[in-house]
Amino acid sequence: MKYTIALAGNPNSGKTTTFNELVGAKEKIGNWSGTTVERKEGLLVVEDTKIRIIDLPGTYSLTAYSIDERIARDFLVKEAPDLVVVIIDASNLERNLYLPLQLLEMGQNVVLVLNMMDVVKHRGIEIDVNALSEILDIPVVETVASQAKGMNILKSVIAKTLDKSPKILNIDYQEVEGDIKRIEEALEGVDLAFDKRTLGIKILEGDQDIFDKLNCTEYFSKISALRNEIIESRSDDIETFMIERRYAYIKGLVKECSKKYLTWEERVTRSDKIDEVLTNRFLGIPIFLSLMFVLFTFVFRIGEPFVGIIEKFFSFLGQQAVILVENTGWPLWIASLASDGIIAGVGSVLAFLPYICLLFLGISILEDSGYLARAAFVMDQFMHALGLHGKSFVPMLLGFGCTVPAVMATRTLGSEKDRILTILVLPLMSCAARLPVYTLFAAALFPENQGLIVFSLYLLGIILAVIMARVFRGVLFKGETAPLVMELPPYHIPNLKSVLLHMWIRSWLFIKKAGTMICLAVIFIWVLASLPWGVEYASENSVAGKMGSVIAPIFKPAGFGFWQAAVALVLGIFAKEVVVGTLGTLYGVGESGLSTILPQHFSPLSGYAFLVMTLVYIPCIASIAVIKQELNWKWAGLSVSYTLVLGWILSVLVYQVGGMIIK
Repeated sequence: MKYTIALAGNPNSGKTTTFNELVGAKEKIGNWSGTTVERKEGLLVVEDTKIRIIDLPGTYSLTAYSIDERIARDFLVKEAPDLVVVIIDASNLERNLYLPLQLLEMGQNVVLVLNMMDVVKHRGIEIDVNALSEILDIPVVETVASQAKGMNILKSVIAKTLDKSPKILNIDYQEVEGDIKRIEEALEGVDLAFDKRTLGIKILEGDQDIFDKLNCTEYFSKISALRNEIIESRSDDIETFMIERRYAYIKGLVKECSKKYLTWEERVTRSDKIDEVLTNRFLGIPIFLSLMFVLFTFVFRIGEPFVGIIEKFFSFLGQQAVILVENTGWPLWIASLASDGIIAGVGSVLAFLPYICLLFLGISILEDSGYLARAAFVMDQFMHALGLHGKSFVPMLLGFGCTVPAVMATRTLGSEKDRILTILVLPLMSCAARLPVYTLFAAALFPENQGLIVFSLYLLGIILAVIMARVFRGVLFKGETAPLVMELPPYHIPNLKSVLLHMWIRSWLFIKKAGTMICLAVIFIWVLASLPWGVEYASENSVAGKMGSVIAPIFKPAGFGFWQAAVALVLGIFAKEVVVGTLGTLYGVGESGLSTILPQHFSPLSGYAFLVMTLVYIPCIASIAVIKQELNWKWAGLSVSYTLVLGWILSVLVYQVGGMIIK
């Protein structure tokens, strides 16, 4: 492909929404080389020109602290894309112009996108786009990505700018200019793909990548000595001085190109007024917990009828499979495999798809509205008291969906200690894979309080996570956590297309898992429950029964010391949904369904203890793998061992203490 462009921008600037609008369905998702960080790549076709678009992780500058920022910086600096499209929040020009300014100093070919122009108007800000474009000497495009406004103009501008020869932006660094010139002269003969002025600035700022490249040349000692001499001659920090000069330039630029025509009182936005309540130091946490409770109640009230329909469909499908096999004269074991194994196992998991869809729909709405960013802000003080960074709450919230992307999301944490600590407690968050287990047991054993039971498990996961974080902080990671500094996006009405797309992508992953991993797992379980040939299916004399009978006594103090529960928990390590599929396969349920079978084996107390075990014990294999890749086997092993022990202790406590209270 002839052209490659990069989409860059600060977090919460609308970059990903812009990417989705530009590429539509022509999107590929993979990982950046050598990492588990998600890489999005898409195809844009403009006037028969095929353009590869890379959606970079959000970053505030080219000074890299987190893994996300390093990936974005490395691509922009080392890969030299034909064009960099920088998406900025136009309502906060001073904060957002720093990244494009750095790119222009490096001589990158840049298109500046002023996104959220609807917010600009509401805040009483007027931007002279032509003046901004003329001063920076780059194309500037106005958009409202959430409403797909300005996208056609942006596509046209991209096509026209691909072959443009960029000009380097020169900022006046005042008394440092002489020092830059000295380094330029010392660099005569060095070829590092940058002009000498850019190299001089980067060297004075202490850019480690540039020094690594210089280290391979005979100039390294000379340049290092010259930089040390310059730094020692100054009374201030030269890097801080240069940052201040850039912001001074930006301040003058913003003053020249924009004005505010409303008074401060008039510019108090709807977001500000909402935040007075939702981020209130006393009301913030109760409001967040209330919203979570409302979400789970909504999920069960709306989803329950659809779950019943799907259960009946798979029950009918199982009957038809048996009839088909009998009519064709095939062996009866094929009927058992199809009905008791595949259809009962996979169907018992897919029956909970409505709950999964509605949960992701709710989370997507909260995220797209701007509220989830406030959740981290609201929880910051509480998280600090328990040893976690405020930013850790964002991966923890993502853990409600899936532990794997939640672990990846910790790359936004600058401190390696904070990152390891957050990853260790993430498996305690209730991922969507556990939801089918929760909803099954809640419907069977707590029909009047389904929402409350599931909400209590999610809440328990959060409480356990922060307690274990405090323990790990005190034992393994002593020291203060860094303060939370984050930019809160404005509230806005969620974009229907974006919300539904997010819900569909996550739900489709669940369906694919049911069609692949879970299908293979239930076939494996059916084989174990059928062997040796001739034994009664799913009896204690089967291989599965004997295997479970060995493990079951361990769980007797927790109230579920029978082999079916033991086998379900062991195989649930492959994927938590497999717990439901295993029970469905081992009990070979037909019309009655698991909801009718479970009360014959579990009391409400032992059932809740089983749910606590499901919540806490051993992350799934995919989670263990990503923890190993992000950290190493030592931390992955610790994650497996401590959750297993903690899960057993808590489930036993629930059953034993609960039994004493009930008596």
